[in-house]
Amino acid sequence: MKRLTVAGRLLITALILAALYFGFKYFGGQKALESMTDRTRTESAEGTSESEYKTPEPGSTSSPDNEASDVASSSFDYTAPEPVNGTLKGVVELGASGFNSFIIKVDSQKRWKLEKAEFGNSLVTENMATDADIRMGLKKYIGSMLDFGVSGKNIHFVVSSGAAKADVTQKITKALRDLGYQVNQVTPEQEGQLGFKSALPELYDQRAFVTDIGSGNTKISWMENNRVRAIETYGAKYYQDNVDDSKVYNEVLAKAKQVPTDRRKTCFIIGGVPFEMAKEVRKGKERYTVLSAPDAYKLENAKSKAGINIYKAIADATGTNQFVFDWDANFTIGFLLSLP
Repeated sequence: MKRLTVAGRLLITALILAALYFGFKYFGGQKALESMTDRTRTESAEGTSESEYKTPEPGSTSSPDNEASDVASSSFDYTAPEPVNGTLKGVVELGASGFNSFIIKVDSQKRWKLEKAEFGNSLVTENMATDADIRMGLKKYIGSMLDFGVSGKNIHFVVSSGAAKADVTQKITKALRDLGYQVNQVTPEQEGQLGFKSALPELYDQRAFVTDIGSGNTKISWMENNRVRAIETYGAKYYQDNVDDSKVYNEVLAKAKQVPTDRRKTCFIIGGVPFEMAKEVRKGKERYTVLSAPDAYKLENAKSKAGINIYKAIADATGTNQFVFDWDANFTIGFLLSLP
């Protein structure tokens, strides 16, 4: 073999390989390969659900049979329209422990965009022992909104139904009126209607509803006979009154069943506990986050557990498999949108 030239060695190697190939083919090797290939293709096709080949409707998830997924499996494919030649408007929600404030740009067609938000600002209510302290704190707080470019006439104050009875809220309300500002107090029904106006895109008004899970109450709203209907039930702090979870679940279940079946495809959801749930599954800085199914959350604090119980009751009652949290919307922005 050593005496063979390089060309001779290559020729012998080629003859051996050719003999092996034809022998393999003669004894059925080719059929075996084809059989293995067909079987692999069949198993692959059977392991893929039919829904993966369908083009989902705008905003739909891939979960079949109206069952919520354990994880947020899809994004919400919707972009809110931008305002054209909009005006800056500000709103402050008065609470017992502080303020939430929002500045939006809104145009004549009620297209809006959130420009600035501050949550749970307690600095305004600290060290307010006297009426003078309150006035000074409020002037400074209002001044920051003026510096942002909001006209004084476009700064509004709203007291939520849950905070209206707090002593500090009443003191602040009086001080604001002394400064010439109107303070607007809203009922739970109005909160639900305003939350609907803020959170529900017009495209979805005939096939979706809105849920606002607050601390003091939960509002469920939908469009019915060309008007927004809103109902109230337990809020996420029901545990402070030693109310049993099952009692809350059953009442929320009964209330949520009032949502018309043709409005149950999607629920736009806002509020404190939904905010906590959305944080766990948010993708980047998206405005809309599809929540996971209620049972997927393992939040430990009492308020979150109570809120998840409410969320589960609504999901069970309606069969809705797409709960979309809106990071920008809230009922106070709905208040701004309701102004002329």
